[in-house]
Amino acid sequence: MNKPDNLKTYYKGLGFCGGACGSNTSEVDVKDGKIVRIRPMRYDTMYSPEQMNAWKLNARGKTFEPSMKSQIPPFSLVYKNRAYSNNRILYPLKREDWNPNGERNPQNRGKSKFVRISWEEALDIIVSEIKRVHAEYGPYSILAQADGHGETKAVHGPHGTMTELLRHLGGFTHQARQPDSWEGWHWGAKHMWGQSPLGQANQYNLWYDVSHNTDMLLFWGCDMETTPWSWGGQQSSRLCNWFTELGIRQVYICPDVNYGCAVHADKWIPVFPNTDAALHLAIMYTWLKEDLWDKEYVETHADGYDIFFKYVLGEEDGIPKTPEWAEPICGVPARIIKALARKWSKDKTTLAHCNGGSYIRSTYAHEPARLEVLAVTMQGIGKPGRNVLKFIEWQMFGLNSAMPGPRSEIIPHVGGAYHGWHMGLEESFIPKTLMPQALTGNFTANEPLRWWSYPNASFPAEQQFIEYQYPIEGAKPVRMIWSDAPCWTTCWNGGNAMIEAYRSPNIEFIVTQHPWLENDCLFSDLLLPVNTKFEETDISVDICGGDFNLIYREEQCIDAIGESMSDWEIACAVAKRFGPEIYEKLTEGMDTEDFIRRGFEQSGVQDYISYDQFVENKYFVVPIAKDWEKDQCGFEAFYKDPENNPLETSTGKVHFYSEELAHYFPDDQERPPYPKFIPYGETHQESRLHPRSETYPYLIVSNHPRWRCHAQLDDIQWLREIPTCKVKGPDGYLYEPVWINPLDAEKIGVKNGDVVKVINDRGWVLGGVYVTERIKPGVVLQDHGARLDPIEAGVSDRGGANNLICPTNTTSKNAVGEVTSGFLVNIEKCDVFALAKEYPETFGREFDARGVCLTNWIKEGE
Repeated sequence: MNKPDNLKTYYKGLGFCGGACGSNTSEVDVKDGKIVRIRPMRYDTMYSPEQMNAWKLNARGKTFEPSMKSQIPPFSLVYKNRAYSNNRILYPLKREDWNPNGERNPQNRGKSKFVRISWEEALDIIVSEIKRVHAEYGPYSILAQADGHGETKAVHGPHGTMTELLRHLGGFTHQARQPDSWEGWHWGAKHMWGQSPLGQANQYNLWYDVSHNTDMLLFWGCDMETTPWSWGGQQSSRLCNWFTELGIRQVYICPDVNYGCAVHADKWIPVFPNTDAALHLAIMYTWLKEDLWDKEYVETHADGYDIFFKYVLGEEDGIPKTPEWAEPICGVPARIIKALARKWSKDKTTLAHCNGGSYIRSTYAHEPARLEVLAVTMQGIGKPGRNVLKFIEWQMFGLNSAMPGPRSEIIPHVGGAYHGWHMGLEESFIPKTLMPQALTGNFTANEPLRWWSYPNASFPAEQQFIEYQYPIEGAKPVRMIWSDAPCWTTCWNGGNAMIEAYRSPNIEFIVTQHPWLENDCLFSDLLLPVNTKFEETDISVDICGGDFNLIYREEQCIDAIGESMSDWEIACAVAKRFGPEIYEKLTEGMDTEDFIRRGFEQSGVQDYISYDQFVENKYFVVPIAKDWEKDQCGFEAFYKDPENNPLETSTGKVHFYSEELAHYFPDDQERPPYPKFIPYGETHQESRLHPRSETYPYLIVSNHPRWRCHAQLDDIQWLREIPTCKVKGPDGYLYEPVWINPLDAEKIGVKNGDVVKVINDRGWVLGGVYVTERIKPGVVLQDHGARLDPIEAGVSDRGGANNLICPTNTTSKNAVGEVTSGFLVNIEKCDVFALAKEYPETFGREFDARGVCLTNWIKEGE
């Protein structure tokens, strides 16, 4: 059918975690200047299957083929609502009681409203404050919060366009993002087998290996029907269906029947949060006692195993790690543990993960991650059918080792177009997880805050043995924050502590640029309106979709809404006010089109198609390599010849015992040289085995959310109408669901639709009760990242943003990772009408169906 003349179609990569890797590539139909719909992109509009060398995976008499259209998730289908949200920041806003020349009132951040100002005034304030801070404190007293979850962009910057400007102005302090979706693997697994950048197993060509050889897939602490949506679309769902078709048994080990488990699992093994390490140990104990492990493989591919085995057998501490020992700890019956151990040994078994999940983001998450490495080593990782499959980030960091699907001829990358998301080592930085302590403490260069490692997921294990400090020598503490990632309170560890930090008198100025007035924006002094990617022209690649690699031109779909500009345009506007020399250094004398062209010419695709043809065609699909089926799979080369294919460890083998950890941290009882089960310690007491559980008897699972990406998309009406997205309370408010087992619901005295407090000693949030047997008794579930709706900011929240009450402490004392799941809480039924009387201002707010109440934060008449 021919399209109407006034209907235009554009390509956009609607990924939601930043970077120039769009994934979820979509076609955006625009009529009369308005987005009317978003739909999957057709790969074969311009290119034939023959030109793409469309792959076929033939296994066990069946065939799996790529789709000829992108596997976009609901997030992409509804994203036009995000562009037109009532919550868009339409023009620059200043907090009404913040005066750069008078009282700044930091204690009122999150309380006082905003007033409209002009761009001229906003830019004047930014430039004036930068100059003032430089003169009084020095450049390192400006903190750039420039990382995290955001729209996928390149020229216009997924994050951090201001950092390029600040470098030209003399430097800054960087908020260094820790590997939040890979905490345990980064802080633990890397010490066992290296495997940079993420610490996870080699993924190369594992679709082929699993399809041909695997008998059983163990999905450990993950949800294959939810987490991949944000990065890789719905290909994971297709894959799981394919594996079922092949007769591969799928077993889920997790506290909840998550959406992947509900659809694909042949068996669910419910386990208490934070106890996976005990389950691993009991499995390995069974292998050792029943001679079910690959002794020859371990002897030739690993070292230090004798010391570890003594711990497992109880020769070290007098406690054999038997299934009977593990049963009361992890809640899995001993008979099930034994059966799983025997089945794992007998059948060719591959572990399966996606990024993140509560399994790897909890207290001491490095311990189950390390034990996982040793478990797969004991069963001969790299042998046919025995690997660890990662379902998304098909080609994370552009590495073949992170590509489990059929290999493309090249992995395109548009780094030449990039602005922002700088991945290098800044001279002055603070790990994101230590931000509350750094900003509220009275640290000096002589008495600094100290920690180990630059916490970047791509850095090798050796980085974790380098000590850093804040402030650096000769510098002064942070006094100004410039942010384009205002989701700290709703995505990281200890949000209430961060609210206290934002209100600290130490912080004299906070400027935030963002499309929407949400979350950390409430604690800013100056807000700058930013475009969505629909309002910008850019270039992007899709290397996460799982069908093909492609590069495409993202043309502007609609006019800028309100007075919004792109992040890059804002950086350029500020630069101009520092003079032509700074502006020229920042822009390199190039405009947007120049950067797009440079990104293309450095992408690798320039060897296939000319730039002019690329502009005309709008996209290019990279052909699949003709010989991809012959590639070795995962750890196959290491399995066959470990001497000539060593791992990234000091010996080239798997380390059951880390000499490096023993040397650098000899007294660390929370991350010892070999992995152990650690229920609690000096850093954390989030365990049913600790006396705190008498006051807070439930462990909370806080997964990647089903109906948003971290803190994004919580204002989309179409999603909020879904019953599993929100629970409508008796007051009509849409509350974040809290899953409660029927046995626990009876004890608490709650039913579906009731409102409860999720409470601990760090504060409380509200939630709507969802009674279900899909959660293990003694455990509750509330997804993380809900939109902030403070009742008493820093204490309580109506929206259910449970990151506010998760531990402020990091993974363990020498590992500065986040802890956002598996912590102790109590559940209390509450009367929302009584709360409304106690907090009339909060409960008196008017909300539309999107949960948006912009007028609450903007002064009436503005």
